[in-house]
Amino acid sequence: MNILELMKKRYSAKKYNAEKVIPQEKIEALKEVLYLSPSSINIQPWKFTFVQNQEIKAQLAEVSMHNKEKVNQAKLIVVFSVADDLDAFQQIVDTELPEARRNWYNQIKASKPEADMKTWLSQQVYIALGVGLTASIALGLDSTAMEGIESDKYKEILSMPAFKPLFAMAVGYGAEDDFNRIEVSPKSRRLLDSLIESI
Repeated sequence: MNILELMKKRYSAKKYNAEKVIPQEKIEALKEVLYLSPSSINIQPWKFTFVQNQEIKAQLAEVSMHNKEKVNQAKLIVVFSVADDLDAFQQIVDTELPEARRNWYNQIKASKPEADMKTWLSQQVYIALGVGLTASIALGLDSTAMEGIESDKYKEILSMPAFKPLFAMAVGYGAEDDFNRIEVSPKSRRLLDSLIESI
């Protein structure tokens, strides 16, 4: 199936089949795809936490607002976090990135207030979310992007002193009675000509 057909098929699952297990090789493939996500100057300011442990998922569900049921039902939750402690992230930059990229990052950091720097880093994580959503359907999995999480409580549950959870992605198999399935609720978009301009 080509990318256009996959995107026509993709939808945001609102209810998951809590019994159907995701093959581990698909989870490993999703890890590899997210690992390869692009970011500005290839800075990679993120952490992707794959949560399959039922006890941890249940804790996260309690602090996931209107997404509680999805977190409980989906077999996998991927938490997308951004470097929040810039001093700690500087150590990563200094030890893991090549000199040219390190210098580029340091120039950007020197030119921006800390709040703007954190915004820029967070924007990179949204790129990875798009990659993750697309990769999920390519792997035959359903998914849901979830900004509705209590970030500070996710941070505490997952023990992330230097990173801030921004959002999560539920992954699994949509339930047969999910009202948002394509067969029940056809994909809806604004007119193509009002969204895309060719010059």
